[in-house]
Amino acid sequence: MHALGVELAGMLRPGDLVILNGPLGAGKTTLTRGIGEGLGVRGPVTSPTFVLARSHPSLTGGAPLVHVDAYRLGSALELDDLDIDFAHSVVVVEWGSGMLDGVAESWLEVDIVRPTGADASDAAAADTREDDDTGTDLGAGDGVDDDLDADEPRRVTLTGYGPRWSDPA
Repeated sequence: MHALGVELAGMLRPGDLVILNGPLGAGKTTLTRGIGEGLGVRGPVTSPTFVLARSHPSLTGGAPLVHVDAYRLGSALELDDLDIDFAHSVVVVEWGSGMLDGVAESWLEVDIVRPTGADASDAAAADTREDDDTGTDLGAGDGVDDDLDADEPRRVTLTGYGPRWSDPA
């Protein structure tokens, strides 16, 4: 998940919103930690569960990373109340599904599935990353899957919404 985050960071730019969906322990914070490393931000990137949002300034002159945990938020209005600088930051929101009403016109949704039991052995044999609907190749088959823990493979699906992700170049 960390390596995928580093790779994903290379596609992100100021104003991007990334929504992470997945159960507890799926790797949302690990993915965000990788995004932070790829963006070159000040860390450590840790879960903002109790503070709701953490801002990590860039150490390289790039966009800051704003890491949000929306688990305890009740609506998009509460997300908006955090007064996040969406236009100049890369914003990653864990548990953000359904929190976007009126907040953004474009976002990248990342769905993470961590198979359990018999499904885990099937997933270990499959590619753990899929291209999104925009045709963006995230390096499937480039050896990154080898870095995943064989006991807990993930299937990650990226879906872009809005004009930003209709042509992610």
